[in-house]
Amino acid sequence: MTPESNERPDEPVIKFESMLKTDDIYFFDAEDFEDIIHHYLNNGKISLAKKAIKIGLQQHPGCIELKLLDVEVLVFENNLDLAEKILDELQLLDSQNEEIYIQRANIYSKQDNHEGAVILLQKALTLATNGFEIQSMMGMEYLFMDDFKKAKECFIKCLDFDDQDYTALYNVIYCFEFLEDFDGAIYYLNDYLDKNPYCSVAWHQLGKQYATKKLYSEALTAYEFAIISDDTFMGAYFEKGRMLEKLGRFKDAIENYETTIKMEDPTSHAYLRIGKCYERLRNDEMAKYYFYHTVHEDPLLDKGWLAITDFYFKKRNYKKAFYYINKAINIDGENADYWKKCAQINNALRNYHEADFAYKQTVDLGNKELETWLKWSNVLSHNNDYESAIQVIKQGQEYYPDNPKLAYKKAGFYLLNNDKINARISLVDALKNNFDSFTIFEKEFPQFSNAEWVHQVIKSVRKASK
Repeated sequence: MTPESNERPDEPVIKFESMLKTDDIYFFDAEDFEDIIHHYLNNGKISLAKKAIKIGLQQHPGCIELKLLDVEVLVFENNLDLAEKILDELQLLDSQNEEIYIQRANIYSKQDNHEGAVILLQKALTLATNGFEIQSMMGMEYLFMDDFKKAKECFIKCLDFDDQDYTALYNVIYCFEFLEDFDGAIYYLNDYLDKNPYCSVAWHQLGKQYATKKLYSEALTAYEFAIISDDTFMGAYFEKGRMLEKLGRFKDAIENYETTIKMEDPTSHAYLRIGKCYERLRNDEMAKYYFYHTVHEDPLLDKGWLAITDFYFKKRNYKKAFYYINKAINIDGENADYWKKCAQINNALRNYHEADFAYKQTVDLGNKELETWLKWSNVLSHNNDYESAIQVIKQGQEYYPDNPKLAYKKAGFYLLNNDKINARISLVDALKNNFDSFTIFEKEFPQFSNAEWVHQVIKSVRKASK
């Protein structure tokens, strides 16, 4: 485990780099070599770290710490067999060195033996004087094993040692969230904030937990405290804007989004939210202005194109809506919601064949909503393709077997397809399951609802039910 590169002066690094530029050989003590190697590892300069290790071992061939750093680099480069061979030799020399067990644990982790890695780290923990870094490593191993409860306990111990370890704090909250223990996360964060009242990160995370539970006023307060703690925290302004939207305070939300734009380069997401706020304020010109700014800032943001699509769809300008939904689909053709919107637009334009294709894509991509089956069958009915409409209804009934709309539609489509036998069977089933919903059939198929045979079916079902 490498210490931070600024823990010791950087004179040895300067001297070492000066040596590399000349043919001179300078002598460094082993501790200086450790500092030099840590510096390069912390800055991702692996080749320079390897040079320092090589020269260091030439000058101090018996130094265990330098050999362990050599192992660390070997593990990083997946040269695991050689790393294990060196560790075997070192363990004979110093069996109580926790770093040996830590590096063995790293090897096990690379080999996906996370349980073995935890056992080795627990051994290292018994040998270490300060084990918070080992607790962090154990937490990561438990995350690999999806044991979020134990991972959370490890990261909490890291925070007990250093309450400014925000990586550990994020990991603790991640575990709470994965366990869906949002109340536990709120309790923990409030307790943490009692000891660290000006921690903007914790206030921000607390706001997210309240928002998840739809406690928008409490979330808003948390974000405000995050901003009080750090008035440059752009994410807190943005989330505060989201909560103000939820509370219907759209003008205040716009102010917060505009603050994020002033603080840093404008983002498409901020423009999008401002546009949504103006839309809710029924200021169409400003909404449109910001939606277009959204896609200008990030032409690949499909949500921007979708916002413009929805804007024109609500205005019943279906041709423009169709143009922009295709922009979104071209960016993300695997999004079921975009295909659903495309189907709705084509249906409004009476492009029924295109709507049929779009609904098929919608379902193939995982959208199984009741509305999708109902509207898709209507589109096929407009195409006079009653057989396909019936098949779509049958598919829908696999997901919604007791839904009366599907049942009565199927009976109606059988009639439109001149299949009176199956129409009668379907109507009887629909009446038996949802007699009071016959008005659905009357409304959608008025040309059949007054037929004599239909009334006879109704009478027979009513009689049988008594």
